[in-house]
Amino acid sequence: MSNDARFPFSRGLDRRGVLRAGAATAATLLAARTLSPSGVFAQGAGPETTKAKLGFIALTDAGPLFVAKEKGLFDKYGMTDVEIAKQSSWGTTRDNIVLGSGAGGIDGAHILTPMPYLITTGAMTQNNRPTEMFILGRLNVAGQCISVGQEYADLKLGTDAKPFKAALEKKKASGKEVKAAMTFPGGTHDLWIRYWLAAGGIDPNKDIQTIVVPPAQMVANMKVGTMDCFCVCEPWNEQLKNQKIGYTALTTGELWDKHPEKAFGMRADYVEKNPKAAKALLMAVMEAQQWCEKMENKEELAAICAKRNWIGAPVSDTVQRMKGVFDYGAGKPVVENSPYIMHYWDHQAAYPFKSHDAWFVTEDIRWGYLPENTDIKALVDKVNREDLWREAAKELGVTDIPTSTSRGVEKFFDGKVFDPDKPSDYLASLDIKKTA
Repeated sequence: MSNDARFPFSRGLDRRGVLRAGAATAATLLAARTLSPSGVFAQGAGPETTKAKLGFIALTDAGPLFVAKEKGLFDKYGMTDVEIAKQSSWGTTRDNIVLGSGAGGIDGAHILTPMPYLITTGAMTQNNRPTEMFILGRLNVAGQCISVGQEYADLKLGTDAKPFKAALEKKKASGKEVKAAMTFPGGTHDLWIRYWLAAGGIDPNKDIQTIVVPPAQMVANMKVGTMDCFCVCEPWNEQLKNQKIGYTALTTGELWDKHPEKAFGMRADYVEKNPKAAKALLMAVMEAQQWCEKMENKEELAAICAKRNWIGAPVSDTVQRMKGVFDYGAGKPVVENSPYIMHYWDHQAAYPFKSHDAWFVTEDIRWGYLPENTDIKALVDKVNREDLWREAAKELGVTDIPTSTSRGVEKFFDGKVFDPDKPSDYLASLDIKKTA
């Protein structure tokens, strides 16, 4: 597909020319105009504010935010004063969302998809203080990994965790602790590693201790023996393997093909007060997602991610898996052109299916993070603003807009199925859960 077709607003817009016209003039023009579907600026229809403060964690699925900033896409849509602020952990992201930018926090973020639900309900905030959030779009599908320590290299673990169970039982019998690390209670990484363990007969609440470790600290903690396994996004799994501290057991796409992962979430009050600004932010991120998806941009994307102000990890810890080359380590076969590569745009990766959010809410009920009587549909309808994504997509000239808010029945590697219309049937089918 041509660049013009993938980026309908790239034609006729010479940003360098605008900048040459003078910084002051450029700022005035950019703040006062919004793109129409034909790619022509409509005067007087600009965003309510040009400011936003967005958080991110040092992970490759935050790439669209990095690209939107580096490539001037926020400026292009009139958001000329956007700050992209690194957060030290998902807990920090949560706390800063609750604060809001007016109190020194942030307006929105690259965020684990379940977090806006846990924050909106107050289930995972200080003093259970609810802070309403909206999910405006999905940032990616798949691309996470579950890694294990080098002491389990002889097992060459994959999707089947049963051999891991035997090894953990042997280790515990010797008097040692066994631990699984994730990044935020009830977040995607927590749910992926719990699903994998439980499918192999390991109860994550009884058979292994689950601990919270910020993504950028995973490798260092594995090196000193803090945990036996962890789940996180790149570049930390690849870095673990490159440093020969452990290896990748599986990519999470092997658990659930093209599963939803991170979201672009914002405080509800920001969106309600500044709907045009929120849409402008979303359009910039969506155009960045299109750019990130193109294979010919992967090396540049890896170089951008490697910058100190973004992830700050070597390109060698990022670029191969971005391009679909997976060396799992431990002598496991190297996979070329992996079907489980992270997608930012293709396969409707950017659209926030409500059915996917329903699975996350259901899993958080499974593990006790949300009450059993949670009205799943009502909560998803409150938080998921796929309608805003559709508006932005139409203005961008996107043709592949889903016709339904549901992707239908989802199938997992162990044979389990999730029907978003029958979440209770899914819960009943699970052998290991906290609610049992």
